[in-house]
Amino acid sequence: MNTLIAVLVGVLFGAGIYLMLSRTPVRLIIGLVFLSNAINLLIFDAAGLTRGIPPIIASGAEKLARSHADPLPQALILTAIVISFGVLAFALVLFNRTFKTLPARDLSDLKATDT
Repeated sequence: MNTLIAVLVGVLFGAGIYLMLSRTPVRLIIGLVFLSNAINLLIFDAAGLTRGIPPIIASGAEKLARSHADPLPQALILTAIVISFGVLAFALVLFNRTFKTLPARDLSDLKATDT
């Protein structure tokens, strides 16, 4: 299972970087989504996939059980999801405003005009 996730992370990283290097804004945004998902999967895989009891101390016990899920990677992934959603929303608004002001299909065609 870890090998499959490692391959999936590599494919998502490669596809995300490839799409972000293209000149069209739609591909850049899709590459940004792929890259953020690859980072989330990388954090998830690096933390270790456990199917144990939740990270809650039972009543009467002084410490967690031996097989428990680590809550730190889950919190990091949740934070990364929120941040990547904010960055994606900002990129969509930025590209929408840019291409309403300067109609161009290619990022290299954007040129500042004197106003």
